[in-house]
Amino acid sequence: MADDPVAELIAATARADRAAFRALYHAASAKLFGTCLRILKDRGEAEDAVQEVFTRVWLNARRYDATKARGMTWLIAIARNHAIDRLRARPATAAADDTTTDLPDRSPGPEAQVLARSEARRIADCFDTLEPSRAEAIRGAYLGGLSYEDLSRHHDVPLNTMRSWLRRGLMKLKECLEA
Repeated sequence: MADDPVAELIAATARADRAAFRALYHAASAKLFGTCLRILKDRGEAEDAVQEVFTRVWLNARRYDATKARGMTWLIAIARNHAIDRLRARPATAAADDTTTDLPDRSPGPEAQVLARSEARRIADCFDTLEPSRAEAIRGAYLGGLSYEDLSRHHDVPLNTMRSWLRRGLMKLKECLEA
């Protein structure tokens, strides 16, 4: 035990020596914190775990047997086991994550994709029946979110003319799509 200063501090702690316990804390807390942090992956929880580990050490130091393990090895085993216990006590978030894989696929199937492409082709063909400036105005208003004022300035026409273009263009598109 003479070559293991941590073991000597544990033995003194078993005799309720507060100065030895303080020295043990300073000698081992960083290593035990690293062990807990590696397992728990949460700094705050690791800090709490180290405090609980030292409480256990204070209460159970008399159980330490220097012939079975080195002092630091014994402390690390306590910290490791305590961190694993805390990990097991956490709510099961993995089960909640697994349920997301069980959700049905809401993407359109092959048949719906073919129908959507066919409908998109029909709409594009109907847009081709419009004058290019009117088709551009309708796309700008209803797909690009441009205001009537912006469109009238862009096409250099009065505001009411732009409204007429849009209304007549939509009616022509409707007729084409219904045919």
